[in-house]
Amino acid sequence: MAVKGAVMVPHPPVIIPEIGHGEEQKIRETSDSYRKAAAKIAGWKPETVVVISPHSVMYADYFHISPGTGAQGDFGQFRASQVKFQVDYDTEFVKVFAREAEARDIPAGTLGEREKRLDHGTMVPLYFLDRYMQDYRLVRVGLSGLPFTVHYELGECIRKTAELLERDVVIIGSGDLSHKLKEDGPYGFQKEGPEYDERIMDVMGRGAFGELFDFSEDFCDKAAECGHRSFTIMAGALDGLKVKTERLSHQGTFGVGYGICIYEVTGSDPQRYFLEQYRRAQREAAERRKASEDSYVQLARKTVETYVRTGKKLRVPEGLPEEMYSRRAGVFVSLKEEGRLRGCIGTIAPVRGSIAEEIIENGISAAAKDPRFHAVEPEELDRLEYSVDVLGETEKIDSPEKLDVKRYGVVVSRGYRRGLLLPDLEGVDTVEEQIEIARRKAGIPEDAEDIRLERFEVVRHF
Repeated sequence: MAVKGAVMVPHPPVIIPEIGHGEEQKIRETSDSYRKAAAKIAGWKPETVVVISPHSVMYADYFHISPGTGAQGDFGQFRASQVKFQVDYDTEFVKVFAREAEARDIPAGTLGEREKRLDHGTMVPLYFLDRYMQDYRLVRVGLSGLPFTVHYELGECIRKTAELLERDVVIIGSGDLSHKLKEDGPYGFQKEGPEYDERIMDVMGRGAFGELFDFSEDFCDKAAECGHRSFTIMAGALDGLKVKTERLSHQGTFGVGYGICIYEVTGSDPQRYFLEQYRRAQREAAERRKASEDSYVQLARKTVETYVRTGKKLRVPEGLPEEMYSRRAGVFVSLKEEGRLRGCIGTIAPVRGSIAEEIIENGISAAAKDPRFHAVEPEELDRLEYSVDVLGETEKIDSPEKLDVKRYGVVVSRGYRRGLLLPDLEGVDTVEEQIEIARRKAGIPEDAEDIRLERFEVVRHF
């Protein structure tokens, strides 16, 4: 058997006695669980341990796999430089792993190393593991800003590599949970914090890895979680495998969530191909969505698909509602992929002869010219969700009290700078947040007081 098992663990430096100086006793349950997890790994006798760490090198659109023959590190940044580590990398595993990722068009490899030394997200798990075994080689993997599904697929590459090399492998998903559990914690409190911890411990405690895709990026951001992507890669390495799941502990003593679970592989299970199930459900949802799209969204979709596949701009078609030919208005076209924004471009006021023309121009820009994203690729088209916002006229207001984050969009201006934010956006819950985001988009300094506010309503087409 190639993948022997996996563990989900946190990485608080304070758990190391040489760092905690007694404070680690406050999370004794986590320490005891950590030792049990480390002993379990040693019992599996892996040849290679893959550590997935949020604190390794991270890029927005690339997974960094640590290169070279080995690395070292210590806890000097936590005033415990006497605690040192020296590891040998499994260079053959890294080579095949990177090749498997490339075969799936997953951007991953050994390029772009900025820091050769081991990070604490790697060293904390190794501190416990090394007390039980030391005869193993390491593979260290970082995270990316890509969707959760791509992280999961990278985990599938880990499993495939282990099988190709006939290597006994264990995966360590290193990551804390929410950092927003307590008002008196180092990061304060957010209601999404305890909500995230409860949900993730339920999902991971049941080994229900398909539910990892149901966490929205916005929810995870508000919870200030650390390990969701680590756990998702780890879960991908267990795809299609039957696992014995053991939830050991969860603590939030210091305002940060620490959860530990063990997953022992006991065979294969065709019911546990979670990514395949998720994508099938997504395709079915996409078909239902397409069937219910109105003329505005259908035009946006046809515009993007035509441009991405042929490079040509769609001509205004016949058979649209009369308003789309005769009315002029500002229009925003938004694209989402797996719940994440994939592009959004629009005009505050009309600049073309009709709403239809506005949709076509802004649809192309959203797909290919939004500077925040690379251009949409043909293979993404079936996964895209579209919305079209038709803007009403802007109205000057003299106070934020005249805004409603659900009903009105806002334009914040200062001199020639103008920033706009649409209404009723996921993750924007207050007028203050709405104004601040629009201000940042305009490049207006935070302390600027001579700003002007305008509001507008939209008709949103899904």
